[in-house]
Amino acid sequence: MSTLDPVAVFRTEAAECLEAIEAGLLDLTHQLDNKDLVDAVFRGLHTLKGSGAMFGFEALAAFTHHCETAFDRVRKGEVAATSELVAAVLAAQDHMRALVDQPDADHGDTGHKLLAQLQAAVGGKEAAPAAAAAPTPAAIREATAKKKNSSRIRFSLPANSMANGTNPLGLLDELRDLGECTVRANTSAIPPLDELTPTELHISWDVTLTSEQDRSAIDDVFIFVLDDMELSVEEIDGAAAAPAAPAAPVEEGAVPAPVAAASAPPVPPSAVPEFRPVEAVPAKREAPAAVSQAKAAENVRVPAERLDELMDRVGELVIAQSRLSQLASASTDIALRSVSEEIERLSGELRDTMMVLRMVPVATLFSRFRRLVHDLARETGKVIELVTEGESTEVDKTVIERLADPLVHLVRNSIDHGLEMPADRLASGKTEAGTVTLSARQAGGEVIIAIKDDGRGINRERVRAKAESSGLIQPGQPLSDAELLQLIFAPGFSTAAAITNLSGRGVGMDVVKKTVEALRGAIDIVSVPGQGSEVSLRIPLTLAIIDGLLVRVGSGRYVIPLSAVEECLELSLEEDLRSRGRSFISLRDSLVPFLRLRDLFRTGTKPDVHQKVVVISTGTERVGLVVDQIIGDHQTVIKSMSKLHNNVATFSGATILGDGSVALILDVGHLVAAGQQQEAQLRVAG
Repeated sequence: MSTLDPVAVFRTEAAECLEAIEAGLLDLTHQLDNKDLVDAVFRGLHTLKGSGAMFGFEALAAFTHHCETAFDRVRKGEVAATSELVAAVLAAQDHMRALVDQPDADHGDTGHKLLAQLQAAVGGKEAAPAAAAAPTPAAIREATAKKKNSSRIRFSLPANSMANGTNPLGLLDELRDLGECTVRANTSAIPPLDELTPTELHISWDVTLTSEQDRSAIDDVFIFVLDDMELSVEEIDGAAAAPAAPAAPVEEGAVPAPVAAASAPPVPPSAVPEFRPVEAVPAKREAPAAVSQAKAAENVRVPAERLDELMDRVGELVIAQSRLSQLASASTDIALRSVSEEIERLSGELRDTMMVLRMVPVATLFSRFRRLVHDLARETGKVIELVTEGESTEVDKTVIERLADPLVHLVRNSIDHGLEMPADRLASGKTEAGTVTLSARQAGGEVIIAIKDDGRGINRERVRAKAESSGLIQPGQPLSDAELLQLIFAPGFSTAAAITNLSGRGVGMDVVKKTVEALRGAIDIVSVPGQGSEVSLRIPLTLAIIDGLLVRVGSGRYVIPLSAVEECLELSLEEDLRSRGRSFISLRDSLVPFLRLRDLFRTGTKPDVHQKVVVISTGTERVGLVVDQIIGDHQTVIKSMSKLHNNVATFSGATILGDGSVALILDVGHLVAAGQQQEAQLRVAG
């Protein structure tokens, strides 16, 4: 049985915590007076600090403590939340990530620089320097004269607290940080040794605290365990609080003594009075373990590698089921056919369930760009608003991972080349703030992710001039608008006048094109001068198993992704001969170009008497594929092509059929582009 690595679990949870902190900070940028957002960021920093200390990430805990203190001052109204403070903590958050990933690495003086930036953002009052001058007698008298409050704090935690990761010693240390503190343990609830469960907590505590802090500071200590514990806080006068002896520190991991960890003489357990909280916080104490298990059962964290392995097994099962179905269809055994149909149904349901498990919402991808846009706005001096639409659209997790870098290039390109400076936008009658919109929607078996801006648009003349000077096209070569705009994806192409941190080297858009093509997708561009541009990425929903249409061309069999198929028509031999030279079919008052796959694949066979035309589409473009026979629907497990076939653009992969033979999967985007190119050539010739 494998056990989880606690440090690996902490790193995963720390990453989620940092993402939540970043989201809160970015929201706070637009609502600096929102107290709920300030509290949310503070709680996130507090959690990260406490968890880091618990798992031995001392440098992370110490560094995060300063950021937490800064936001604590904002919570208490001592300083105001500013964009400089948000920027400082965002920069500090990157350092926190480094401390999580590489706690033992040498990070230089990065931490000191960030803390100096943080201190400046809160008015230079976050922490006194270690080498500060000694306080004057007047200052000592003033500090002594400050009012101190005394409180008696009584608290007890659920029996399963330590098993769930709550360290009561950490809570006591935080109380000691607030002021003079005396701790006494109540051990009367500890059962006899033969009934004792080592992982259960049976001790409660009675703490006397004298501090300048108010009640809210005490509540903050218990903020993350408040729902499951019993807590009472009573204010007491100076006479009741004075005489206690200082408590000795309790070493973490030590077995608590049956008396308080203090320098006072031991007190027998019988002499320690039992107490009940005066202001107990309501909590479900009947079955805390059951509640904890129920919460844990809601979500289960599974490594991505296991999902990939399970997906491979499901793919092999689908292939085996296809083989079984073929054998059953050739058999007269009714029982075999019945079992085959049942297995086909079950494997289909298992496949659908597996596909759902691999799907993740696009929101996980879009959320990464809020920070990017925030940083680019500060770097370029532009006012930028990021709008996201369709975040709930779900895509295969592998697609999400591989689209991250291309979208970064597209967003940076929109901001650098598309959006104008505020003064230029106002001069052209636009609003000062430019808008970048990220949207996602599902269309059949594809998801369309669009990046749109309301900037200056693409300058066609500059694109053509750059393409001609680079030798991509001949001077004066006729190109459609779509073909001209597609030139920006050529390797090394850039219209930037100078190389900057954002763009100018001509590699970003090339990366976008290669990645999208590797995903069997396509790119569409629309640009209106003075109004902006929109780049749409059409990507398959999944890369593992698809529904396909199995067809025969000559003696070979091929698979067409069913999501791209619009309809099927019959093409007789006479119509085929009559249409040679023009290759168009009339489809509801519109002409659709078609490709003869028999000629394209050079099968060397004669066409069947009754050929079929399969009309496929990508977006608004359509083309017909002439095949000899339509065999039927086929669950297609996609297998990658070998390196020897990387340059064969007509096919996007292969699959194994039920009889063990291999069928190639047609690349719909490439075939549609070929059909449209053929149509353009015929129109020019005509």
